[in-house]
Amino acid sequence: MIFLFTLVIAGILVSLTIGRYPMSPAQVFSALRARAAEFLRLPIPSAGAALTDQMRALFFNARLPRILLSCLVGCCLSAAGASYQGVFQNPMASPDILGASSGAAVGAALAILLELDARMVMLFAFGTSLMTIAAVMLISGAAQGNRLLRIVLAGIMASSLCNAGTSFIKLVADPNNILPEISYWLMGSLAKTRPDALAFAAVPMALGLAPLLMLRWRINILTLSDEEARTLGVNAGAVRAAVIVCATLVTAASVSVSGLIGWVGLMAPHLARKLVGNNYRHLMPASMLTGALFLLVVDNVSRNLLLTEIPIGILTAVVGAPFFIWLISRKKESI
Repeated sequence: MIFLFTLVIAGILVSLTIGRYPMSPAQVFSALRARAAEFLRLPIPSAGAALTDQMRALFFNARLPRILLSCLVGCCLSAAGASYQGVFQNPMASPDILGASSGAAVGAALAILLELDARMVMLFAFGTSLMTIAAVMLISGAAQGNRLLRIVLAGIMASSLCNAGTSFIKLVADPNNILPEISYWLMGSLAKTRPDALAFAAVPMALGLAPLLMLRWRINILTLSDEEARTLGVNAGAVRAAVIVCATLVTAASVSVSGLIGWVGLMAPHLARKLVGNNYRHLMPASMLTGALFLLVVDNVSRNLLLTEIPIGILTAVVGAPFFIWLISRKKESI
């Protein structure tokens, strides 16, 4: 855990120095020290490595928020993936399983079609994602049969309907202006990250991540039957519902600010298992750190590899598809 945490901190510090306008470590330290002194209302320290006003604005308004948000989004998606895999006892489970991502996509597409500003796009995506999950839970509650299977099937149905809605919005959108913007959002990107986007997403992310951390040891008990869990003093149904709600909340918050970024919630928990094992007391925080580090690295590649930024969703799919093939081909895995 200390090793993963150190890697994340080191990755953030390195990421702050690279970009279209490289900055030296001394410049980064000077900028952070001056902002910290300003925030704490302390005397501004004497300037170290000089920064122009343009570089300072770029650093605090674009680069720093983007790096922090990439870590938060990776942390949330991987935590959600680990939670779903534990709840549904399926190594293939991911944040898309309940339709949260598809619901956010249709809301964002609608907001872009109506030519609303970036904040409204985030609000629409967040709202429709939560409404989709509410619909999934209501439908699964009304159906008969195995409870977990009902939830999964309802999620597949909701995802299909949301995808159809998104396709219809793309069909009627202006092909010259609106359609390209919708398509780019659906590919996933952090290019338009600003401090307000970071502040918008941080609150629901924190509200979802904190309970997942506190409930992580109880997720181990969900491998037992409900009767066996009850003999241990744990209400498995209540724990399962709380984990699903929190995992969906962080997924909706992430998708609303980053677009559709797949595979993180599938890969990061499995990579973390290789390091710390299957005990969720250790697996949950390890998954969060692994996801944060993974998406941070991918975002650095996205914004620095070519002159034109590559959408993150494309890069995660390039890495994720081979990983998925490897995962399902393992003899010891049961899907």
